[in-house]
Amino acid sequence: MPDETELVAAIEALGEKLAEAKASITRRFIGQERVVDLTLSALLCGGHGLLIGLPGLGKTRLVSTLSTVMGLNGARIQFTPDLMPADILGSEVLETAPDGSRAFRFIEGPIFCQLLMADEINRASPRTQSALLQAMQEKSVTIAGEAHPLSPPFHVLATQNPIEQEGTYPLPEAQLDRFLVRIDVPYPDRRTEHDILLATTGVAEDEAHAVFTAAELIAAQKIVRRMPVGEGVVEMILDLVRACRPAESEAPPIVREAVAWGPGPRAAQALMLTVRAQALLEGRLAPSAEDVLKMAGPVLIHRMALSFAARARGEDLPRIIDTVARETVRVEAAA
Repeated sequence: MPDETELVAAIEALGEKLAEAKASITRRFIGQERVVDLTLSALLCGGHGLLIGLPGLGKTRLVSTLSTVMGLNGARIQFTPDLMPADILGSEVLETAPDGSRAFRFIEGPIFCQLLMADEINRASPRTQSALLQAMQEKSVTIAGEAHPLSPPFHVLATQNPIEQEGTYPLPEAQLDRFLVRIDVPYPDRRTEHDILLATTGVAEDEAHAVFTAAELIAAQKIVRRMPVGEGVVEMILDLVRACRPAESEAPPIVREAVAWGPGPRAAQALMLTVRAQALLEGRLAPSAEDVLKMAGPVLIHRMALSFAARARGEDLPRIIDTVARETVRVEAAA
């Protein structure tokens, strides 16, 4: 009983701190509450986020603001076709000492930070993109056969432009799966755009302030993993992920006919974590069926692909995921 009471108190205190963090973020990144919640969810779960949006929608501003508010040491890399892995990871240089002896010294690259913004990640070559794979999964990099651990916490927020595809290299499925969530950044509504105009075209702009420290974020991530998840929600997550795999017997006709390949176990793990973070951001002690519905799209969309025939018919993957999620959650809730 004392452990439960302590956990409830910790969750409530963290919820209040997150409300303050969101208020600080919205001083510089106005509106777009869904985008802010998804990005915070990725950090609370210890994962990475893929931000998809047109230029000028504030993706860079959001990441820099998060770095300030969450108390993280941030770095930004502009991905270009000529970017090399050493430009990200670092390299060894041969140094000559005053006595004439020589030795190699490792110079850390920009990846040795706590919040890395990988701007337009799909513009770099596959060789350079792959330099992030080990760091994103294992939180370390290997240079010249020697492992160099990254200081926790370590998060990657990558951006992509969904329109301009000339001269880009689509991320492979293995790397897409490393991203906990995909975050679509839409145009702001009229009211939000009005507020943006007033806030950003004056003499001075509001500044965000630090709410968390790196140590506090790590503690928050542990609290998220301790949040209870009801057996009904666990079954919903399992049923939803399995229903999105066209080869499974549970898959509905719409998935069998339109989906080429579906999500793996990492998708279920991501849902288990993100529904907790979503509940926490809304001030609740445990996730519900509504949280599964909200997180289904961001977690699953980059872990699935339409078949060639479905693309030719103009099928829409977000619509398919939403249909399957609502049907699965409805059936589970009725049961």
